[in-house]
Amino acid sequence: MKNIFAYTIAVVAAVIACNTTTAQTVTLDYYFNHETTRDSAGNLHRFHYTWEDKKQSGYSTWGEILRSKGAVINSLEAAPTQQNLKGTDIYIIVDPDTQKETANPNYIQLQDVTAIRQWVKDGGVLVLLANDSANVEMEHLNTLSQAFGITFNNDDYHKVDGNHFEMGAFYIPAGHPVFKTARKIYLKELSTLTIKAPAEAVFKDGDKIIIAVSHYGKGTVFAVGDPWIYNEYCNGRLPKEYDNDKAANDLSAWLIEQAKHNRHNNK
Repeated sequence: MKNIFAYTIAVVAAVIACNTTTAQTVTLDYYFNHETTRDSAGNLHRFHYTWEDKKQSGYSTWGEILRSKGAVINSLEAAPTQQNLKGTDIYIIVDPDTQKETANPNYIQLQDVTAIRQWVKDGGVLVLLANDSANVEMEHLNTLSQAFGITFNNDDYHKVDGNHFEMGAFYIPAGHPVFKTARKIYLKELSTLTIKAPAEAVFKDGDKIIIAVSHYGKGTVFAVGDPWIYNEYCNGRLPKEYDNDKAANDLSAWLIEQAKHNRHNNK
């Protein structure tokens, strides 16, 4: 009787273990992007594309979306070594600093490319969000993105004049593999992309590649030439017909699914 009871407990435990979903850890780079500002008292604070920044310049809304899907959000203040990336499922690099933005910027170096490339090859999900040519450190960023067949072009596409929001409109077709619910999005003044295998275009505007995905080893890379879904344009100030909030939700779900799939393939 005891053996049957023990066996039953073991089976139940195994079933529970198989059905338990491990939370995905989403790490936002704070090393290559490290901008600061002073408050009214003269104190220095981090800002611009951080989880903690709740102003229009931050990613606090995106962080809440990821949390709502069961993800754990994290940040990395140091270089992305193999050890520092351990435990991260999704790694986001946004708008690496120029000298105009930071006195002593941390440029992406060969050792960083090597570490990140191996991490992706082993199943990591890398998100590269650049900027237009005047506002991002393009040269070193491209040494990383080109490892996956993606080049950020030195351009400034889809310019918008003031609050003429329609100038920044893109239309996502139904049945899109990433953006399942978003249809009209706002995305302005970005770097377009040039790609080669293994990268593929997942969204184009005529002959301009706007968004690309690369499957490298067991991992995935998502790239677009703009920080894009920070608070200001995650429907912080957009007219209601824009679906940037839905796009942020769609992208978050897609990234998490990619991470789960890649983790399963790594078993």
